[in-house]
Amino acid sequence: MKLGYFAGKKPRAQKALEELKSTYGAVDPEEADTIVVLGGDGTMLRALHAFADYQAPLFGLNLGTLGFLLNEHRKEGNLFERIEAAKRFTIHPLRMQAIDKHGNKHQELAFNEVSLLRETHNSAKIKIFVNDDVRLNELICDGVMVSTPVGSTAYNSSAGGPILPLEANIVSITPISPFRPRRWTGALVRNNSHIRFEITNPTERPVSVSADSKEIRDVREVTVKEARRITKTLLYDPDNPLQERIFKEQFFG
Repeated sequence: MKLGYFAGKKPRAQKALEELKSTYGAVDPEEADTIVVLGGDGTMLRALHAFADYQAPLFGLNLGTLGFLLNEHRKEGNLFERIEAAKRFTIHPLRMQAIDKHGNKHQELAFNEVSLLRETHNSAKIKIFVNDDVRLNELICDGVMVSTPVGSTAYNSSAGGPILPLEANIVSITPISPFRPRRWTGALVRNNSHIRFEITNPTERPVSVSADSKEIRDVREVTVKEARRITKTLLYDPDNPLQERIFKEQFFG
């Protein structure tokens, strides 16, 4: 088995990187059978973006804080055997397309969420379409997001959105501090839905959009749809699969 690596910059991750290279060898990621990710959830998210076009699965080892998307880092045991025994889970990112106030077009991927946020003290006013039908004529809010099941435990959950089962084939539309409609808590739509946001008066009420960590300012329109042609495989130890972590978040928080 040929291993490639992607490590965070913190000393602990860099030290583990050198130890693993010395023990198991290393090849360039494009030649790897598996890419080992060393760090926290932020490192895993960066790895997903960096290797979006690669076929090799990702096996994460937590050297960060929470490490929700990674496995426990252990010095004992054989890494090759852990990878061979790992459970596989495939995910698809969201494809975000945005048009800014100057008419420039932007495109990014998001494995966690696409989030629209007001840029000033003025509330954002946003019209929401699903499959070209107007579903909410005006949402007055701090923002709104579309979350994948993997991302639903992160920003989406903090904003009051639901935690989604991984195999549910749905995405969550979650408002961020909604003012009107005050009691609207969001919606669940099929993952093949075409979601579009139109910004009302983007000059006086400017809005930015972020696809994970990539931000575009002063947008007037944003569309979101799952990128089914991009598939990433994550590997997890059998005793702690990602599905079980989602259940724990749903019932215990």
